[in-house]
Amino acid sequence: MKKAVLAVTVVLVAALVLAAQDYKGKARQGGVVFDEKGAPLEGVTVKLFSVTAQQGFEVKTDKSGKWMGAWIRNGGWTITFEKVGYAPQNVTVNVQETAKNPDVTAVMIKVKGLALIDEIKKLLIEGNAAFEQQKFDEALASYQQILAKYPDAYIIFQNIGNCYFSQEKYDLAEEAYLKVLEKAPGDANAIIAIGNGYSNRGDSAKALEWYGKVEFEKIDDPVVLYNVGTNYYNNNKFEDALKFYLKAVEKQKESPDSLYQLGLTYLNLQKNAESLATFEEYLKIDPDSPRASTARAFIEFLKKK
Repeated sequence: MKKAVLAVTVVLVAALVLAAQDYKGKARQGGVVFDEKGAPLEGVTVKLFSVTAQQGFEVKTDKSGKWMGAWIRNGGWTITFEKVGYAPQNVTVNVQETAKNPDVTAVMIKVKGLALIDEIKKLLIEGNAAFEQQKFDEALASYQQILAKYPDAYIIFQNIGNCYFSQEKYDLAEEAYLKVLEKAPGDANAIIAIGNGYSNRGDSAKALEWYGKVEFEKIDDPVVLYNVGTNYYNNNKFEDALKFYLKAVEKQKESPDSLYQLGLTYLNLQKNAESLATFEEYLKIDPDSPRASTARAFIEFLKKK
């Protein structure tokens, strides 16, 4: 079984090296930033850092919370989102120059004081640097120092869980994520991470039990919607997968991953007309990828029905 990736954001502050522009290329990577209530966030500093080039640059979100990094190279990129009064967020993406890159959606959580305390900021920098280098014991030490001095900073348990998750210590990761849920019972990131831990251990029933705890109406992040839908799909629960993929496409209309999976889900449910229309929409935004040839084959098959 393919293991679930770590689908939660990491609280961190990242430093960027702004040197010669070896990060330049032909790709574009954009996205949108929301607060926890689903409102777009303007003026977020988005820092893009090329892992290969060890260089980067930054842009700002507009009134719609949207941002765009243009003319960048392919490969791994770390993207950090920072705004005063909000916990910094981080994601890692693999950028392609030969295909459209899906938008990155970030949700920033408003905090009281945490993001402005220099001591916490310093420890977050140290913890993040160690985490990125897979020095998980050092990262844990930094995060635990924060909690020792600032026990109300419960969101740091998310980082601790991520460290254990990355080491496949899923029991310890779950303990940390449960600490987040003690303070924020509906935290989708923690719930999904626990579900992913069970999925990676081969316990599909328990994984689906946890995914089922997420309040569907409150999920607006298309990445979370896609991940949950995919877990239902992989367990042949196509009706459940359908509603998650539909909402993922509603929230991010030009997501090739969500559209393709939606087409497959309709196909498995024998909803041929819907599957055909979805694959045709998919090809409008992702016509040149290897997956596109499969979509065309499905279209030819469905037209003969």
